[in-house]
Amino acid sequence: MNENGLTSGDFTEENEPYSLFGTWLKDAEASEPNDPNALALATVDADGMPNVRMVLLKGFDQDGFVFYTNYESQKGTELLGQKKAAMVFHWKSLRRQIRVRGTIETVSDAEADAYYETRPRGSRIGAWASKQSRPLEGRFALEKAVAEYTMKFGIGHIPRPAHWSGFRLKPVSLEFWHDRPFRLHDRMEFRRAGEGWEKVRMYP
Repeated sequence: MNENGLTSGDFTEENEPYSLFGTWLKDAEASEPNDPNALALATVDADGMPNVRMVLLKGFDQDGFVFYTNYESQKGTELLGQKKAAMVFHWKSLRRQIRVRGTIETVSDAEADAYYETRPRGSRIGAWASKQSRPLEGRFALEKAVAEYTMKFGIGHIPRPAHWSGFRLKPVSLEFWHDRPFRLHDRMEFRRAGEGWEKVRMYP
């Protein structure tokens, strides 16, 4: 760090974003008290009105970032309708943030089935019982639906509902932000350039 509080940061040797993301996520897994894979997911509806909510990242690779939801929910219909979204990961314990913007595609049935089978049995029942994002007349109605599906499936296999699956955000840009003294933060943006990435350091 120089006399002005500036530093070369953690970005000097990275020429693509996914390995850096993996390093930061691993750091967060060691330091965050809860859900290091939590992210704020922003979508827009058909009128351009934005929505944002917290979801959990369930996988990432060179193709993008994967999460799961009910396709009939508010976020599901907006993602299917507009095919674009943004994410923010914020790790307070590390004073780090990553912003991601990109296009949306659905995961394959095989990929969704494989993840669904890893979920706790109660969560698989919940995917059937919850009419996500729609009005609920009372808590009892939800509990009744859970009981009905629990009886329906018994101790047998619980198939994945057709309306429950995954999305993959394919980034066009990722910005890594690291807190520094005097608000002279480190910011590095990776922008999609053909098959590779352009790396641009940003003013704080």
